[in-house]
Amino acid sequence: MDPLPNPAPLASKLRNTLVRYHSVGDSEWRVAKKTKDATVWRKPSEEFSGYLYKAQGVVEDVTNRIVDHIRPGPYRLDWDSLMTSMDILETFEENCCVMRYTTAGQLWNIIAPREFVDFSYTTSYEDGLLTCGISLDYGEVRPNFVRGFNHPCGWFCVPLKDSPGHSLLTGYIQTELRGMLPQSAVDTAMSSTLANFYSDLKKALKT
Repeated sequence: MDPLPNPAPLASKLRNTLVRYHSVGDSEWRVAKKTKDATVWRKPSEEFSGYLYKAQGVVEDVTNRIVDHIRPGPYRLDWDSLMTSMDILETFEENCCVMRYTTAGQLWNIIAPREFVDFSYTTSYEDGLLTCGISLDYGEVRPNFVRGFNHPCGWFCVPLKDSPGHSLLTGYIQTELRGMLPQSAVDTAMSSTLANFYSDLKKALKT
């Protein structure tokens, strides 16, 4: 088990990584799924043997409220159907924390419940916000869970110039679920999960 990292350099490196993903040209992405709420693309990850996913959609609400629903905090468990528990293990200055959370089984439990321990950081980006995270090798793995690993992930949320009550939400996710899983099942689950994330988030913001 690793000790907790110094948050400032990790936060800075994480932000720079996400900004780099955000500047990757359209030609490098391939559409994986399209719904009325979001489009999901993917490209091979530089971090592991799976994919880096990009999801994007317009959400009707102001940036701060959307990000408050996504980042670690009381809202997320209320609406995110995939997340079954969340505990903040450590809080640092500058909108940084370490959280442990668990996810439900997926695809008729082909993908068993997972546990993650993530460093999370929220910061300003252009006129909006970026909330991002990366998994840490920290704490004991609880029984009945496989410990998954999130390579650098994050959500950019910026107000639309011509419609300030709406925001463009763009996510970058690369999750290594670990355990014995067929890659095709993981890829199917990831695309659907990201598309559902937008529809669930929109419902939550309307209530």
